[in-house]
Order: sequence, then structure tokens, then C-alpha cells
Amino acid sequence: MNLTAEQTAKVAQWVKDGATLALVQAKIAEDFGIKMTYMDVRFLVDDLDLTLATPAAEKSVPAPEPVAEPEPVPAAGMVTVTVDPVQRAGVLVGGAVTFSDGKSGQWMIDGQGRLGLDGLDEGYRPSAEDLQQFQILLKQELAKLGYQ
Repeated sequence: MNLTAEQTAKVAQWVKDGATLALVQAKIAEDFGIKMTYMDVRFLVDDLDLTLATPAAEKSVPAPEPVAEPEPVPAAGMVTVTVDPVQRAGVLVGGAVTFSDGKSGQWMIDGQGRLGLDGLDEGYRPSAEDLQQFQILLKQELAKLGYQ
């Protein structure tokens, strides 16, 4: 899916103005009529060599410490993200996540760059704060493996 030069310039301006990936995703759908996954928008921003503004909440999130086997139980109120050493079939990269309320599941990114969560109780939705911390920690873990 290719954006025109004019559309690309608008995306760059939104990011420069401090828009989050979720907001850029919504604006692309609304303004251009193009539906993109969150990961597609992330890759687009990276491809355009744009830097997202870092909210104060993100700046205070500590970097995760290396995880040894077996995984430690997370402290109450913290989100943890790990990467599986061996990946499942059809998964580019995946691992485990435990949210601050103790609910845990599996995350995965498929060959098309789509992020998914599995193994959570039906109807369960992590808090917005947990999702934000999950995204930050996931980005850090993937960067350690060379994914940009």
C-alpha cells in the first residue's frame, strides 16, 4: 500500500505535531480512506525516518531487565514482555506478556507485520496504561533482536 507524496507529507506533519501512532492510524483511515494495521503505521513512520514524540509517561518507564529461565513472577502493577527463544510456525516473532493485573497471554507478529494477542480470557481487555507499557517494552525487546 503506497501513499502519495502529499499523503506522506501530511503523515510527517502529524508526527511532527506530536501525534501518536494510534492517532496517525485513525487519521490515515479518516482522511485518506486507507485502513492500516497499527504495525503497518509503525513501519510507515520508521520507513519515513520520523521520530515520534515521547510523552512524559514513556520517559519514566524503566528498561526491562534481562529475563532468565524460568521467568520471574512480575511485581504487582508491572507489565512484562518476553520473546520466545523458538518461534511457532507462521509467527515471525512472538513471546509472552503479563499485564499488571496478573493476566498473561501470548503475543505474536506474523509475516505481514500484524501484532496479535492470544491466550487471554475471553472478553479480557488490558488497561490503556498496560497496553502503552506493553508497546514500549515490546519495542525495546524487538530492538535488542535487531528489529527496527
